[in-house]
Amino acid sequence: MLAYQSKEEKAHDQDGREVTDLSAAVRSWEREFANRKGSKDVLRLTYELESTDREQIARALNSLASEGFHDVGDTNRTYAFSVSEGVKGQSRLNFALVIAHEKKDRSDRSSQNRIAAEIDDVHAIDARVDRALRMEGITPVSRYPVQFSSGPKGFTATLHAMQRQGAEVTLSTKTQIEERPGNSGRYRQATDRRETTTSDHKQLTAEGKIVGALMQTRQPRDFMHLLLSGPANVDRDQFILAGRDFLKEQFSGHRYAYAVHNRSNPDKHPHLHVIVALRNSSGKMINPNIRDFTEWRSLFAEKARERGISIDRQKRVERAGPPPVKRWEWEMFRRMGATAPTNVVEKVISKLRDKPTAPKLEEARKRLDQSRQSISRVIQMLEGIAKDRSAPSTARELSHDLSIGLKREYRRLEIAVREGHDPTRMKGEEHMLRSTPISAAQAKAAKETLATTAISVAAKIPNPADRLLFEQATKVIGKVVGLQLDSRVTKNRDRAEVGNGKRSSDSLETKSATGRDHVAEQGIENRTSSNRTADQSRIARSNAEHDSSENSRTDRERYQRRERDQSKSIKLRPPQDKDRDRSR
Repeated sequence: MLAYQSKEEKAHDQDGREVTDLSAAVRSWEREFANRKGSKDVLRLTYELESTDREQIARALNSLASEGFHDVGDTNRTYAFSVSEGVKGQSRLNFALVIAHEKKDRSDRSSQNRIAAEIDDVHAIDARVDRALRMEGITPVSRYPVQFSSGPKGFTATLHAMQRQGAEVTLSTKTQIEERPGNSGRYRQATDRRETTTSDHKQLTAEGKIVGALMQTRQPRDFMHLLLSGPANVDRDQFILAGRDFLKEQFSGHRYAYAVHNRSNPDKHPHLHVIVALRNSSGKMINPNIRDFTEWRSLFAEKARERGISIDRQKRVERAGPPPVKRWEWEMFRRMGATAPTNVVEKVISKLRDKPTAPKLEEARKRLDQSRQSISRVIQMLEGIAKDRSAPSTARELSHDLSIGLKREYRRLEIAVREGHDPTRMKGEEHMLRSTPISAAQAKAAKETLATTAISVAAKIPNPADRLLFEQATKVIGKVVGLQLDSRVTKNRDRAEVGNGKRSSDSLETKSATGRDHVAEQGIENRTSSNRTADQSRIARSNAEHDSSENSRTDRERYQRRERDQSKSIKLRPPQDKDRDRSR
């Protein structure tokens, strides 16, 4: 892991020093793990027997395997034995039994068949072996202390130790490799046992690896490999400093080393590879789980924001990213190419091409559905504001543009994910190009309308998770609205300054609904009628009075006085600038 870390740049340790000598670093790290105890996965019993035949021992153990080594029906366990010359002409029996859970195949995640390495369980197994031997007429004379080994490597080492004085080792197991034409073999547990008797060292190693492939060990971890990833356009130096701050705060007292990858390539995501010793200087172990990782994501995002980097905590299953690929899958694809298993080829190709995939986990699909519902709620809210005649027209126009833009953008992202493209590398359409100048009062009214509506909609969402997603979405919408409105207010000010004596755009120089809202927001009473029937009757009355020759001068003066009492109509003229908005 230290070598992989340092493939691009030298790693740094918890004290900020460069890791220059990998061999010395490995020896130093090994001292941290010297006092640990491995898991007890393989039980080894050694007996001194009266001089006996190997075939009798084989029949006794085979009979016990068909009945069960620990309980009746426990017939799937792998065992091995060897017979060599003992002391005083006796026979020595070395017997090894896998007490760890042996999986049915690599996808099996159960562990119910594990035997605890307790004294009572060991005595029970020893008693059953003793009874099976005596039923075949074999009398155990003495026993040696019980021994345990850990993991697949411990099982292979046990097989090698049983080769004492060149003795043949018999391995009996149900684990085998299922051959598949054109594909690599599949490890699985068969229904029938197979036996292998050999004294060849290499063959025992190969058989140990086959059994170890399905052995579910509980070997304690010495260190963990942590990955801190950032966006491609991030400041590399600040990103590394943010990672250093996070490690120093979270893993104080633990030994760790970190190195950056993709520092010099601006098109790729920079990331820190971190290895952390799980036992600290006081001997306390950390056992990270899902909640710990969630907390670490939040802490790292906080440290990044302190450095001016906008990073949100995000799980892999929460984004449509390429699937994770394990090291053995890389190696299998590198060696076998297209002849590798189909699922391995698809995962590696998706990773190489950075091909996004829809989440497959049930929880991830639920979060995807929640996101869709939140987007739908936001669009419905915007459409509702756009159709609300009592809302300021600036808010109506902006909500209409936002709803159209969100629909188009969400549709583009869905198509990109479905067709296997990277949405971040596809240029989207430009939306919300409205640039009509507005006043600060109009901008304020529009922001308040959107904020008030968002609060009222969020209060009606019963599910807290859905409410949180909706609130996060409306925060983003609020930022977009603020930028859009502020730019139009700034343009309005610039336009007023460039006018040089012309009427300011803060006056009523527009025929748009925005201008009429501006009149209302400034508190000016606009008495111009918007009722066509009233206008027609007023015009008809005016024409009748004008055409009537019977009216006296007094009547004309009375009419003129009445006209003066009425407020004059305000004639609205469009601005004279050439760059005015003609979209309406």
